[in-house]
Amino acid sequence: MGVDRGAGRGVGSGVVPAFVHRGAGAAQGIAEPLRQFEPIVDMLGSAGIWVRHSDVSPEVAGGLERLGYSTLWLGASPPAELDVVDSLLGATETLVVGTSIVNIWTAPATSVAVSFHRLEAKYPGRFVLGIGAGHRENQADYRKPYEALVDYLDELDRAGVPVQRRALAALGPRVLDLARTRSAGALPYLVTPEHTRSARARLGPDALLVAEQKVVVDADPDRARRLGRERVGPYLQLSNYVANLRRIGFDADDVTFPGSDRLVDALAIHGDPETVADGLRAHLAAGANQVAIQVLSADDDILPGARALAQLL
Repeated sequence: MGVDRGAGRGVGSGVVPAFVHRGAGAAQGIAEPLRQFEPIVDMLGSAGIWVRHSDVSPEVAGGLERLGYSTLWLGASPPAELDVVDSLLGATETLVVGTSIVNIWTAPATSVAVSFHRLEAKYPGRFVLGIGAGHRENQADYRKPYEALVDYLDELDRAGVPVQRRALAALGPRVLDLARTRSAGALPYLVTPEHTRSARARLGPDALLVAEQKVVVDADPDRARRLGRERVGPYLQLSNYVANLRRIGFDADDVTFPGSDRLVDALAIHGDPETVADGLRAHLAAGANQVAIQVLSADDDILPGARALAQLL
């Protein structure tokens, strides 16, 4: 693939303290500074794969690693135990696995911290914890997401989860600011290169920015758009995504379910491999350190599309 793990970093080479459990205090979740490590942007290449955590097997993870992808992002709110991460890291040699994201309403911070330290002990430097506030439509106990994120980050601090190994699902300015100051950076989802450009301006040059992008590697526009709309449409029933899409320039007709052709074409880019690759490169040109590629296919087999793109990225 020719992806350099330092590509697109836009960051300084400084290191920050890591934390690991040590001694009797580990049982109580107490952590101590023990060593230094590179910022996570130096662990990642410019192209990763995004997949729902329930839809990926160790065999697929191994296939993606052999294709040259450096990072696998697990979406759809993996549970706090993160057992799926264990299996994927165990089946690969250098692949970095990240969550995109763990839902703060369903995965207690203390439990997630225990999982983080377990994974760090077994697979040093190969796990990134992405967290996010989910959606008010899906959570009965939903409260102000910003304050909930701050509280969750405070708990991760107390449990010794290092700032430079966690990232936030961030779309709007306030949470992008929080991502910059309390984590390695941002993991925006359902975005365009225009959002990536504005997010980079807000984050500054040093923060991590991984932009998710859906793709359909299919030159038949009707078939590809139909598949893209199936995935994009449900998100138009979630207020935070709709608000962000309006903020970056889509109008009310665009974001009305199931989404206009203009919207679907932007959020699930489609075409032959070179056309799709050009769309992915647009995020990198706009300031992303990495683009997290969500390959859509009618049979849910992501490897053919990932293989076609790996040859071009």
